[in-house]
Amino acid sequence: MDRELTLQIAGRSAADIAASVRELIERGALLPGDPLPPVRALADDLGVNRNTAVAAYRQLTQAGVVVTRGRGGTHVADRSAVAQEGFAADNVLRDVATGNPDPDLIPDPSTALARVAGRPVLYGEPVIDPGLEHWAREWMSADLAPADLRLTITSGAADAVERLLAQALVRDDAVALEDPCFLTSIHTVRVGGYRVVPVPIDDEGMTVEGLRHALEQGVRAIVCTPRAQNPTGASVSARRAEALRAVLRAHPYVLVIEDDHFSMLSRQPFHSLIGPEHRRWALVRSVSKFLGPDMCLAVTASDPDTGERLAMRLTPGTTWVSHLLQRLTLALVTDPDVAAGIEAAGAHYAERNRAFAARLTALGVPATAGDGVNLWVALPVPARDVSEQLMRRGWLARAGDAFVLADAPAARRLRLTVHDLNDTDADRLASDIAAAVRAAGGRLVAADTTSPEQARDKEAPVQ
Repeated sequence: MDRELTLQIAGRSAADIAASVRELIERGALLPGDPLPPVRALADDLGVNRNTAVAAYRQLTQAGVVVTRGRGGTHVADRSAVAQEGFAADNVLRDVATGNPDPDLIPDPSTALARVAGRPVLYGEPVIDPGLEHWAREWMSADLAPADLRLTITSGAADAVERLLAQALVRDDAVALEDPCFLTSIHTVRVGGYRVVPVPIDDEGMTVEGLRHALEQGVRAIVCTPRAQNPTGASVSARRAEALRAVLRAHPYVLVIEDDHFSMLSRQPFHSLIGPEHRRWALVRSVSKFLGPDMCLAVTASDPDTGERLAMRLTPGTTWVSHLLQRLTLALVTDPDVAAGIEAAGAHYAERNRAFAARLTALGVPATAGDGVNLWVALPVPARDVSEQLMRRGWLARAGDAFVLADAPAARRLRLTVHDLNDTDADRLASDIAAAVRAAGGRLVAADTTSPEQARDKEAPVQ
């Protein structure tokens, strides 16, 4: 195939070769994921210097048209959409794949909104509301080792992470992501044209060997979730955090981004990867899980240089997050009744997930509840087979492979959002999952059934 493709690519200069490849992609002759010829083969067939072919591929990489995979070669970039969180549109099934917080546990902002609506904010005024800045500085500094920090307000955690990566990286730079990974992080890195280096997750968070391997691969940024990791529910333990900080001491200028999305709702203590000597870092906390997804606001604490660069990334666009939204956030998080409601919501998510995990375990599907709004359930059979069986029973569940970067075991996982089910519906879903597992397992056994004679024939050497 490479030889046939090489004959279609034309040009004598790097720009002409790059334009030829782009034309092949636009015509559909090259599809997402298709490999391009090796640089040496392309240069030989076109009769150009190898450096010319390298420059052409570099242009295509910087434009996000192709991606390089080291020894895996150069491939057409995948522009397909990444699965997103939220309700499935136009679906009659009961959706237990949403990843949403419980709307009944989101505080009513109407009273506070009437109280904070005041004078308009004009150009040139401070971009952070002084009251919110004072509160946020205490909130963030309590969990950070570095004493010198800068605060930035962005339109949610995803906005912060995207801008943090953009101020530090160029296309094809390597980024370490947890595997399995939060869907928005996968989407952000793919759109940015960065190269993903997966870091496996276990019950204590990022593995030490996985992080060490990622740093050996030259990652320039690390995006991690210190607690309530989505989808697994894992939280970084004190022991693991200490070990990860030890690995990072030799790499103080690698940007470490911690997305503490569950913050006030979490049942787990916060343990940071950011040591006191680390030079490039950011801790991001969104309010969306406890004040509602429509409250598009996140607080980012970072080292001063990263904070300055992040602020510069805001300047060409939004410049600041609405001060009305900032004041509303402050009014809510400082309200004792709202604070009590947030605490109760965190306890509710933990209890409902524990109860559902116990239901599954009693039915022969062992499950353990982590932190967060979701459950990450291990299965003895492929999750897609189970999700298909569940659809026949009226449920829409999300198979683990939507979150996978390289972790094959996630293909035998379901991520479920069950905290808003009543006991009757929870019992029915647990029973349906157990039945779906049995049905999928039976189908696998039937597919693998062979007679003793067939088994002997398989083992016999080929003549």
